[in-house]
Amino acid sequence: MTTTTLAVLVPLLPFLGAAAGLLLGRTAPGFVRPLAVLPTLTALVLAAAVAVRQGGDAAVDAATELTPTGSIPIELSLHIDGFAALVAVLVGTVATCVQIYSTGYLREDPRYPSYAALVSLFTSAMFLVVYSGDLIVLLVGWEVMGICSYFLVGHYWETPEARAASIKAFLVTKLGDVPFLIGLFALATDAGSFEIQKVLDAVAHGGLDHPTVVALLLLAGVAGKSAQFPLHTWLPDAMAGPTPVSALIHAATMVAAGVYFIARLLPVFEASAAAMVVLAVMAAVTMVGSGLAALAQDDIKRVLAYSTIGQLGYMTGALAVGDRSAAVFHLLSHGAFKALLFLAAGVIIHAAGTNSLAAMSRMSNLRDRIPDAYWTMTVALLALAAIPPFSGFFSKESVLGAAEHVTTGHTEHAPGAAGWLVLVAGLVTALLTAAYATRLWLLAFHGRGAEAPDHGRQPLTMTVVLWVLAVPSLALGALAYRTLPDWFDGDDLTPALTTSVIGTGVAVAGALVAYAAWRHLAALAAVAPMGAVAAHPEGDAAQVEAEAIATHAPAYGDLSSAPDPADPGRLLLGPLHRHAAVGFHLDAVYRALFVRPVQGAASLVRFLDREVVDTYVRGAGTLPRWLGAAVRRAQTGNVQTYVSALLAGTVVLAVAALLVASGA
Repeated sequence: MTTTTLAVLVPLLPFLGAAAGLLLGRTAPGFVRPLAVLPTLTALVLAAAVAVRQGGDAAVDAATELTPTGSIPIELSLHIDGFAALVAVLVGTVATCVQIYSTGYLREDPRYPSYAALVSLFTSAMFLVVYSGDLIVLLVGWEVMGICSYFLVGHYWETPEARAASIKAFLVTKLGDVPFLIGLFALATDAGSFEIQKVLDAVAHGGLDHPTVVALLLLAGVAGKSAQFPLHTWLPDAMAGPTPVSALIHAATMVAAGVYFIARLLPVFEASAAAMVVLAVMAAVTMVGSGLAALAQDDIKRVLAYSTIGQLGYMTGALAVGDRSAAVFHLLSHGAFKALLFLAAGVIIHAAGTNSLAAMSRMSNLRDRIPDAYWTMTVALLALAAIPPFSGFFSKESVLGAAEHVTTGHTEHAPGAAGWLVLVAGLVTALLTAAYATRLWLLAFHGRGAEAPDHGRQPLTMTVVLWVLAVPSLALGALAYRTLPDWFDGDDLTPALTTSVIGTGVAVAGALVAYAAWRHLAALAAVAPMGAVAAHPEGDAAQVEAEAIATHAPAYGDLSSAPDPADPGRLLLGPLHRHAAVGFHLDAVYRALFVRPVQGAASLVRFLDREVVDTYVRGAGTLPRWLGAAVRRAQTGNVQTYVSALLAGTVVLAVAALLVASGA
């Protein structure tokens, strides 16, 4: 079987699994779980086979024209280089782990068949984005992921939080997709083709007439899809969906699509120095802002959501300094440890009966009850904090090293200002990341209060997946930085001494500061009695999470609940904490600038429609109705009346005729 055939089957199998799962979900429920897991697992095996065959050599290209358009052709084409081959393996790995984990996590959920089918469709769409060699076909996968996210985030549609989060995710990403679509058509018009390789050839020969406009339009879509400032606000609220969905969205599919898109079309952005600076500013603001917000969150999944936003900021920062190898390297390692973080968080939520870190910090023996989640999340948090030798250290160091390389003027692909922005923001974010990772670990696992409620042991499918993902979280970076250059344009990913020492130093400092603050506050709180933690009823993991979403209001907007006395985030942020906890009021700004004016305009249109337009419509119908009533009253059916009216009319006409004649 050829490499092209294998590559076609990779997105096709999950799609067929999704279709079969939807058709057989009610008539043959016993087939639902095999149809969820086996097609995705097979797609992973085929994606790995494609990667082995591609081997970092020349790209594999294949294309066939879909239909004559009369102008710019649209082709069903594949373009598989080293980047695409490895990202597809990441997508398949995380999607398979999520499907296996979900068989235990949602084992009692009546809507599991539709959930599993949507996850498979989500996976198929991301495979299409990764392998596509045509911008229109890529756009199809891009938009299918958007609608899948809407349904999956709103899985618990009984709760208003989930309904609002799904609508917000859909609308905010669509806000970026509108200019993104315009940018795609403008790019294809300048290049004369939608085929990505031909577009890149046109860029290399100076074929773009409006590089800055095109790049900025495309950046709007990337900001929405990859949750970058200022279109990042949907991602923390998307935590209202099931935890496995969060793992899929954050680690390997939707938010990764924007970063991967820029990596594929990086020369388009490099053609405009202004676009690269805008990209660097966007990355810097996203990194620092999300780090501060993560340090103030009470909900464990919202901490991880803001963490994802910040780590994506590292990736866009690497792209802003013209190093797509560093960006995709961090994309791969982040996919492993972020999927592990979310899936471990699902186990913690189930065991604790709450998603509140404040509540968890008042529990004892939680780490002893869920040792698998404790140890694997510890590995993932160390990778997130970029502590050597965990995978996050090598990939994050590659980003910092690339930025430092630009500041010294050793590259022509990006302005020096972009390098300084990314480097400084990256180091500040490394400090913040280590601080909030340490805070999460301490509050979740080192409580000193009441006994944690017992919800029973987690299914084996959940714990096995955690250990599977712990392996790349620990070892991927050390192995990959030696072998990935052969796949990634030959770029050197070896850690540089200066940025390695500084980056690790600020990470260790952030962790120590957070630990010292926690110890200080815990000592002060020890003199006051700890309140008991109310246990949720017995139930499976999905039921516990649904209850946590429905009952734990502070996680989704109301941050006025009693603070945790041992929360180091409040001490470290001080008066900034209340602003960071609500995302620096960006939602309120959007509500004032966009939501309220739109609602006001809608109210005005409704008033004009009901009180003005409808008045004219009603008036146009009233006059004929009155005339009809008058005529109807004249129709009495009495012959004598009709004859009398006829004679009277005749007399009137005769008199009128005589008057006219006499006047003449």
